[in-house]
Amino acid sequence: MIETSRSSALVSDALDYRAARQDMIASNIANADTPFYKPRDISFEDTLRQKRTEIYSGKENQLKMAQTNGAHIALSDENNNTKATTFFRDGHMARNDGNSVDIDVETTEMSKNSIMFNALISANKKHGAIFKSVIEASQKV
Repeated sequence: MIETSRSSALVSDALDYRAARQDMIASNIANADTPFYKPRDISFEDTLRQKRTEIYSGKENQLKMAQTNGAHIALSDENNNTKATTFFRDGHMARNDGNSVDIDVETTEMSKNSIMFNALISANKKHGAIFKSVIEASQKV
């Protein structure tokens, strides 16, 4: 992939994480009848947030929060070394066989993930179209 801006790597990583999440949700659906299976998910938002901070040096597009009282909760450090983590989704009643996969939840999460994946693809295409039009315009001169 040609890097046309600082955010190209971020979009590429986001697409990779979304694809991994889609695979994990599909695995949960495939194991809906497996005894004692617990649905898994992946969390990658913190990792993308950290990468965004690294790309933009943490100075651009950042709002400063004022701590006007010493009793307020201190700000958390976003520059910690976090990675995408997998976890078991809790909160669903297990059936008699110990399986806690809820097909409604899984299909909803899959739909949300697909929408986000398609939005990233569309944004990436539009971003590329801008550079393509610049290159085509410079060829005509």
